[in-house]
Amino acid sequence: MRNRMTKLPIIFIYSRLAMSIAIIVLSANHIDHYAFIAVLLLSIGLLTDIFDGIIARRLNISTEALRRLDSTVDEVFFAAFIVATYIQCPDFFRTNTLKLTMLFVLEGLTYLLCFLKFRKEIATHSIGSKLWMLLIVASLVQIILQCQSIILFNFCFWVGLLTRMEIIAIILALKKWTNDVPTIYHALQLRKGKEIKRHKMFNG
Repeated sequence: MRNRMTKLPIIFIYSRLAMSIAIIVLSANHIDHYAFIAVLLLSIGLLTDIFDGIIARRLNISTEALRRLDSTVDEVFFAAFIVATYIQCPDFFRTNTLKLTMLFVLEGLTYLLCFLKFRKEIATHSIGSKLWMLLIVASLVQIILQCQSIILFNFCFWVGLLTRMEIIAIILALKKWTNDVPTIYHALQLRKGKEIKRHKMFNG
């Protein structure tokens, strides 16, 4: 039973990769009931993202390689849903071009800085990033269903800016690449050579 459970995190991660391909194909073909299917896949993807980490930590198989793969696939997953949503609701993206560009540039900057400094992709899995992920999902659901989002998207935008700036600060603060750094405070503690406490359910 345990051997089967140990395979679940990697299955969940690659399932999001499969959903990333599927959602773009479905959107490009403008299939019937697309909105329902898209929200369903997005919800399933969110649940797999939550539980792959929880299961891995519970079974003590949360390796650096697994966390790096998880981060990379998460980026692909959300990028795919953004592209698919753009196909369905281009007017929303035209209206919010500046804000979206700012978020994309900052997100790209976090990866660039991390690669230049550590030669590895980012995998901090910070608390702020987890909150932003939930807001992205909520915003995407509203856009998928209504092709618009004002209050929720604007809240998501500002939280995105703040969390991306925190990630940049974490990267600059760390002396060596480290995965699962909850906040900038924890990064500063690591910089001083101190041990940090990670929540068993969410980090570590």
